[in-house]
Amino acid sequence: MFHIHPETEKDSYEVEYLFDLAFAPGRTALSSYRLRDGVDPVVGLSLVVRDKYNSLAGAIRYWPVTIGNSRHPALLLGPIAVHPTRQGEGLGNMLILDSLERAEKAGWLRVILVGDEPYYSRFGFTKKTASKLHFPPSINPARLLARALKPGAFDGVSGLVQKA
Repeated sequence: MFHIHPETEKDSYEVEYLFDLAFAPGRTALSSYRLRDGVDPVVGLSLVVRDKYNSLAGAIRYWPVTIGNSRHPALLLGPIAVHPTRQGEGLGNMLILDSLERAEKAGWLRVILVGDEPYYSRFGFTKKTASKLHFPPSINPARLLARALKPGAFDGVSGLVQKA
């Protein structure tokens, strides 16, 4: 049995440790972290999943960003990680689906991420939706994916993804 709840300040240390375990401490050198510097994760969408013993099994974070000169608001999904001992149990799917549902209910229209399309396409993320977006260097543009939470949310939206 697992419980998903919004990340709190009490969870922060464990979540950072999990992300370091999953991605290595050098993860903060990635360009996506420039969009996160000095910005707090979105409260209520950054989630943790714990098992019946209250052990952290996974976590996901979202960050506010804007797109283009018009500064269209969007969410940047990531990182997401599941503890190595809990992988293969569907926890990543649970975190993504639950958080996207919460984002939609909270009125967000757009979500972007840097990741592998074969994995994230099952959640509706595509390169095509992100085709008019530009991400700060140095990411592989083929890994920039996006999903509209409402039909047409990316119509007329283009340009650089930047800090909110």
